[in-house]
Amino acid sequence: MKEISWQEFDQVELRVGTIVKAEDFPEARNPAYKVWADFGPEIGERKSSAQITKLYKPDELVGKQIVAVVNFPPKQIGPIKSEFLLTGFVGDDSEVVLAIPERPVKNGSKLA
Repeated sequence: MKEISWQEFDQVELRVGTIVKAEDFPEARNPAYKVWADFGPEIGERKSSAQITKLYKPDELVGKQIVAVVNFPPKQIGPIKSEFLLTGFVGDDSEVVLAIPERPVKNGSKLA
């Protein structure tokens, strides 16, 4: 594992957002959803694609708070431009378990 400095870590904007919309992404190479999340007034609403189809259904995602990286440059993924990276943990069967706050927090809050 490569060590990084505190200054490097401090540059990563890990923020809380609430998923406001999720739908199937049939054009994706691997099973995925298109996901829109609200990161509060400073950042606003952003969209992304997420390979989280093994454990989650689109209707279960709406209203769920998530932790995401919001300061990567946009990345073209098929027909959509991904504007944030949804974070999670990969399990034994390659399923992704979302990283979520234990309690509700204000959208846009930065990981401390």
